[in-house]
This record gives sequence, structure tokens and C-alpha cells, in this order.
Amino acid sequence: MSPVKKLAAKKPVKKTPPKRARTGTPTAKARIKQLGGDLAPERVSAILKGLDEAYPEAVCALTHRTPWELLVATILSAQCTDVRVNMVTPELFRRFPTPQAMAKAEIPELIEIIRTTGFFNNKAKSIKGAAQAIVERFGGKVPETLAELITVPGAARKTANVVLGVSFGKAEGVVVDTHVFRISRRLNLTKSDTAEKVEQDLMKILPQDRWISYSHQVIHHGRQICIARSPKCKECNLETLCKSEDKTWWS
Repeated sequence: MSPVKKLAAKKPVKKTPPKRARTGTPTAKARIKQLGGDLAPERVSAILKGLDEAYPEAVCALTHRTPWELLVATILSAQCTDVRVNMVTPELFRRFPTPQAMAKAEIPELIEIIRTTGFFNNKAKSIKGAAQAIVERFGGKVPETLAELITVPGAARKTANVVLGVSFGKAEGVVVDTHVFRISRRLNLTKSDTAEKVEQDLMKILPQDRWISYSHQVIHHGRQICIARSPKCKECNLETLCKSEDKTWWS
């Protein structure tokens, strides 16, 4: 009888992502190399061009009529969708239409209206505190500088940048929300691990006249295509410029 042969342990089959048929289009890695590297001005320009083509009219999704309403809506949008905020703010501004009115509001009244946005206790204190600060220190008007805005309760850099960019057309920084943070890292425009550091990195490589539009476009891109858990890489017009390890499609 022949000796019994030991069965070799089967190695797990490594799944490879789906690929398109080769059509002569350079791979993401080759394309980036052609452009001079991840942070080369030519590559950054190509990314901005792609965003322009995909989202030429991207704007802030928070419904508002004044800088004050945008400030409040942005504070409420923390850990909450813009859709939910837009459902809450009409009643909030009907009952408290100005900073003066909201400064006099009782916290339980505010909580009653904004409860569905989450973290309602802190948010109620923030929007009331913001109203009081604007009335007492800024004559009832939302300040138009980053240095002043970040002193308002609830208005950290992201919120201040939103208000400055959307309401006043001023680019003093780059809005870095979860979408901008994730996609900027996926595109290797930054390797930083905090929103503050990502903002500083983007300010160094993006033209200042694109700081505002970049954030709006990337936020739309993150909601529609570059989704956190399952990006739609096959539909992405930036795919040839991206070599992220979690891509679901490679050309």
C-alpha cells in the first residue's frame, strides 16, 4: 500500500476586486505618477476639475435666510443630518426669529423643538448662548471674522468656516466635516488624523479661491458616490486619480 499522504491545508482564496477590461487608460497609480505625485499641483487641479464637472452648482444644504439662521442650523447639524435639521428649523425660527428673541428663550422651550436633532441639551445651551453673545457683544449681528466667530458658543472652526463662506463669501479656512475628512484622506491629499490638521493640510495645497467650493463639492460627493462603507468607485469620475486601499473598483 502506498503511504498515506497528508492533505495540505487549503490556503484562503484572496478575493480580488472587480476590474474593467483594459482600454489603455492608465491605472490610478500610473496616472498619479504621470502628474508628479499625490500633492502635485497638476493632480490637485485634476481633482478640482473633476469636482467641478460632477458638482458645478454644489451649495450648502442647510436651509436658511440669514447668517444668523445659518449659524444656528450649523450648530444643530453636529452629529445630525441636514435633512433633519431642515425639518426642525422652520418652527424654531418661527418662534424665535432673531438673536434677541432666542436669547430670551427658556432652555426647555428650545429642547422641545430641537429634540430630534440629538444631543439636544448641549445644543439648546449652545444656540441660546450664541444668541446672547451676538446680542451682547456684536450688536445683534453675526460677526464676519473667524477670530470673532469662534468666540461664540457652539461655533468652532467648522461652524465658523461654514458661516463665513456661505453667508459672507469669505475663505478664512476649509470646512472639514466627516465627508471632507474621509475623502481628502482617500485621495491622499492629507494623511493627518484630526479635522484641524486636515484643514491645515488642505489650506496649503488648495488655491484659496477654492476653499469654499471644495468643501461643498466633496460633501455632495461623499453623500452620493464616495460613501464611507461602500464607495461607488465604478461611478466616480475621480477614480483614475484615486488609489485608496478600500476602493471597490479599479480601472
